[in-house]
Amino acid sequence: MAQQTWTAVDHYFDGLLVEEDEALAAAAADSEAAGLPAHQVAPNQGKLLNLLARIHGARRILEIGTLGGYSTIWLARALPAGGRVVTLEVDERCADVAAANIARAGLDDVVEIRRGRAVDLLPGLTGDAPFDLVFIDADKPSNPEYLRWALELTRPGSIIIGDNVVRDGAVADPDSSDPRVQGVRRFTELIAEHPRLTATALQTVGSKGYDGLVLALVTD
Repeated sequence: MAQQTWTAVDHYFDGLLVEEDEALAAAAADSEAAGLPAHQVAPNQGKLLNLLARIHGARRILEIGTLGGYSTIWLARALPAGGRVVTLEVDERCADVAAANIARAGLDDVVEIRRGRAVDLLPGLTGDAPFDLVFIDADKPSNPEYLRWALELTRPGSIIIGDNVVRDGAVADPDSSDPRVQGVRRFTELIAEHPRLTATALQTVGSKGYDGLVLALVTD
């Protein structure tokens, strides 16, 4: 019953506030048709990423985990003239679907998909730095390493967003044997300990279930 309510509320607000046009709807549909995991952000979450990037005035955005390119489209649409998104994806099938979705949205001139393991690709991005916004939405056990590189590739005033950090509440269990939970816990602990970061975390419910995100500001 709770999930039905969460989904209904999302649909209500999405119908009023979220402009999911043909390109976004097709990106979600084509990702599903290709058999990609249904892990992309919900429409209202995509709009949140877009608004955060616009409010921040982000010109250079790094996304770790492209999947089918749905969140990439939302982020790229927030860019001012001359802006750029670099998105990293290890799965060739996901990258192919994302490339088609991004091209259909007319954004292939501002989005660069780099294929391979993010931990291998991130050291090669120093020439593209600093990034104004980093969105981390890939394999959770590697989140601590992604954070380390996010700090290398940003500047004071940049923001770092980590998605799917609540894990249906499992994040609160220090004895969890799930490496995804442990990756998120260590990621959050490192943010809390780091002298250059100030952050908060939000629990969310909606059409994607019960989860949440971490939002961190690079202060120095």
